[in-house]
Amino acid sequence: MKKKYGCPKSDLARYTALYTEEPLKPDARLDNPVWQRVVKSQPFVDMVSGIPGFLETRMAALWDKNYFYVGFWIQEPNVKAELTERDSYVYNENDVEVFIEGEDCYYEFQINALGTIYEVFYIWQDALKPGSRFDTGEFDLMSRNVDVLGGFQDITRNGKHPRGKRWAFMDWDLPGLKTDVYVDGKINKPEVIDKGWKAMLAIPWEGMKILAGKRNLPPKDGDCWRMDFSRFEKLEYNGVKAEPHPGWSLNKHGVYDSHIPECFSIVHFSEQKV
Repeated sequence: MKKKYGCPKSDLARYTALYTEEPLKPDARLDNPVWQRVVKSQPFVDMVSGIPGFLETRMAALWDKNYFYVGFWIQEPNVKAELTERDSYVYNENDVEVFIEGEDCYYEFQINALGTIYEVFYIWQDALKPGSRFDTGEFDLMSRNVDVLGGFQDITRNGKHPRGKRWAFMDWDLPGLKTDVYVDGKINKPEVIDKGWKAMLAIPWEGMKILAGKRNLPPKDGDCWRMDFSRFEKLEYNGVKAEPHPGWSLNKHGVYDSHIPECFSIVHFSEQKV
């Protein structure tokens, strides 16, 4: 019997995003009373084994008619970040990430403690066809900065997704995205023991139209989306790096690979007010 690809449903984390009547400004201090009342997630676990990460990471989410809000609480005794140019490969240092599954596509967001953002929009190659909803100038393979991800022949990916390869639009930016970071300590000062850092995203529903496809925007009470929330921690001592560096997520994937929509956690949208 052929093994089903992905993660068993019993392994998937579930999070209920409550509704806020108060629009939230991007403030990563997360000291707004609304964030104080929200229920945080369980601590992140090792992406492969499911063992709790040795540094605590939690997330929380809220939504209103205009935005989907995500907050991260990141324990880190030595907050550090070097990359400052937008779309730098911040996954090579300490970061937190959000993946959102769409219809025949998905979105990747990463941010480091300096607030440097990395974004990519992925479309499965079998879905980008003439006449499809992706057949627009926004996803023109000749004029955009496009890479290829995945497939059975891609030796750099764990899991080898059976659907095959994805077009990766490296220059795609989610319209209207707002972000902020806050460091509780002194960044890039190893002599100072930090408490950690926080991050906040405000993702406009209007900017997720192409991602959502036929889904309700904004969601309706009871709608569920698949999303992955994760963190990567660069470990280095005397110039020696631990590779692969630890990856923690809301639920385990079983392999060291964030790009498995079947392993994304389930976010349930509730109209119950926080």
